[in-house]
Amino acid sequence: MNKQARHQINPEKLLLSKWTAVKPSNKEKHFLVTRLIRDEQEIVVTCLLEAVINHSEVELDWYLLKDASTWLPGWL
Repeated sequence: MNKQARHQINPEKLLLSKWTAVKPSNKEKHFLVTRLIRDEQEIVVTCLLEAVINHSEVELDWYLLKDASTWLPGWL
Protein backbone atom coordinates (compact mmCIF):
# COMPACT_ATOMS: atom_id res chain seq x y z
CA MET A 1 0.00 0.00 0.00
CA ASN A 2 1.20 3.50 -0.81
CA LYS A 3 2.61 5.30 2.24
CA GLN A 4 1.21 8.61 0.88
CA ALA A 5 -2.44 7.48 0.85
CA ARG A 6 -3.46 10.80 2.40
CA HIS A 7 -2.60 14.27 1.15
CA GLN A 8 -1.24 16.99 3.41
CA ILE A 9 -3.73 19.87 3.17
CA ASN A 10 -3.90 23.26 4.82
CA PRO A 11 -7.64 24.10 4.89
CA GLU A 12 -6.85 27.83 4.87
CA LYS A 13 -5.24 27.47 1.43
CA LEU A 14 -8.03 25.45 -0.23
CA LEU A 15 -9.87 28.37 -1.82
CA LEU A 16 -9.49 28.25 -5.64
CA SER A 17 -7.48 25.02 -5.47
CA LYS A 18 -7.99 22.45 -8.24
CA TRP A 19 -8.96 18.80 -7.69
CA THR A 20 -9.47 15.72 -9.85
CA ALA A 21 -12.04 13.07 -8.95
CA VAL A 22 -10.46 9.60 -9.14
CA LYS A 23 -13.82 8.04 -10.07
CA PRO A 24 -15.74 10.71 -12.03
CA SER A 25 -19.51 10.58 -12.28
CA ASN A 26 -21.59 12.36 -14.94
CA LYS A 27 -18.32 13.27 -16.70
CA GLU A 28 -17.49 15.53 -13.73
CA LYS A 29 -13.77 14.98 -13.26
CA HIS A 30 -12.19 18.39 -12.62
CA PHE A 31 -13.28 20.61 -9.74
CA LEU A 32 -12.40 24.00 -8.30
CA VAL A 33 -12.90 24.95 -4.65
CA THR A 34 -15.07 28.08 -4.88
CA ARG A 35 -16.04 28.65 -1.25
CA LEU A 36 -14.94 27.73 2.27
CA ILE A 37 -17.62 27.32 4.93
CA ARG A 38 -16.52 28.06 8.49
CA ASP A 39 -17.93 27.41 11.95
CA GLU A 40 -18.44 29.92 14.77
CA GLN A 41 -14.71 29.87 15.59
CA GLU A 42 -13.86 30.63 11.94
CA ILE A 43 -12.44 27.13 11.41
CA VAL A 44 -12.97 25.67 7.92
CA VAL A 45 -15.44 22.78 8.16
CA THR A 46 -16.64 22.27 4.59
CA CYS A 47 -15.87 23.51 1.12
CA LEU A 48 -17.87 24.03 -2.04
CA LEU A 49 -16.46 22.38 -5.15
CA GLU A 50 -17.63 23.39 -8.61
CA ALA A 51 -17.35 21.00 -11.55
CA VAL A 52 -15.52 22.63 -14.43
CA ILE A 53 -17.54 20.88 -17.16
CA ASN A 54 -21.05 21.96 -16.10
CA HIS A 55 -20.64 24.23 -13.04
CA SER A 56 -22.61 21.92 -10.74
CA GLU A 57 -21.68 22.32 -7.08
CA VAL A 58 -20.90 19.80 -4.37
CA GLU A 59 -20.52 20.61 -0.68
CA LEU A 60 -17.86 18.41 0.91
CA ASP A 61 -16.12 18.15 4.28
CA TRP A 62 -12.67 19.50 3.40
CA TYR A 63 -10.80 16.66 5.09
CA LEU A 64 -12.30 14.18 2.58
CA LEU A 65 -9.95 15.72 -0.01
CA LYS A 66 -7.10 14.01 1.88
CA ASP A 67 -8.23 10.60 0.61
CA ALA A 68 -6.02 9.82 -2.40
CA SER A 69 -8.33 7.01 -3.48
CA THR A 70 -11.08 9.60 -4.11
CA TRP A 71 -9.40 12.96 -4.84
CA LEU A 72 -6.11 14.02 -6.39
CA PRO A 73 -4.72 17.56 -6.15
CA GLY A 74 -4.53 19.49 -9.43
CA TRP A 75 -6.13 18.67 -12.76
CA LEU A 76 -4.77 15.45 -14.20
